[in-house]
Amino acid sequence: MSQYQALKQACYDANMQLPKLGLVLFTFGNASVVDREKRVFAIKPSGVPYELLKPEDIVILDFANNVLEGEKRPSSDTKTHAVLYSHWEHIGGIVHTHSTYATAWAQAQLDIPILGTTHADHLTVDIPCAPPMDDAMIAGDYEHQTGWQILNEFQRRGLSPSEVEMVLLSNHAPFTWGKNVEKAVYNSAVLEEVARMAYLSCTLRPEVPRLKDALIRKHYERKHGANSYYGQS
Repeated sequence: MSQYQALKQACYDANMQLPKLGLVLFTFGNASVVDREKRVFAIKPSGVPYELLKPEDIVILDFANNVLEGEKRPSSDTKTHAVLYSHWEHIGGIVHTHSTYATAWAQAQLDIPILGTTHADHLTVDIPCAPPMDDAMIAGDYEHQTGWQILNEFQRRGLSPSEVEMVLLSNHAPFTWGKNVEKAVYNSAVLEEVARMAYLSCTLRPEVPRLKDALIRKHYERKHGANSYYGQS
């Protein structure tokens, strides 16, 4: 049995959640899981339909994108995942989808504004949309540069990837991450729902006001603060 069997299974399970949650169509997405001790990660193979995917199809790579195990080509987005794992040591899983509403905001090159308490339950800021990649980055190692597009935007805005676990890439689509891949999948579903709510709100009222700061703080702190009281402890 492969030494990476558990990692492959975790990656397979995460990927299979994406179509169940309505976040991917055909092969439009991928999830990956990292093993920090071994400094490797598992990712979905490129272009394999979800209904045909098997745990043994999952590809194992190191952070330099060398394939360590797997017969199939890894996802075309693999280098983006590798950049994020290499620079953000706390994350355990990454999800990339082309979910409809989040991708619509990305194609419009717009941040998703914080309009309601559902958004504030998860973030205290707008969901960032990184600007279009410049031509030199596109012409270079595109997927590697996509990772840097995310890193550079978080640095430019002074955002913490521990607090903001999602991003839109202009004209492309969303990426999410988390302390483990289950949280990354959860964040991907939350992002899509918040994107849908924001789109509907802006359609109903184009000048919809931003959520009050007091409500942002209340909803975020009651779930994530030092004195949080949401859920069962």
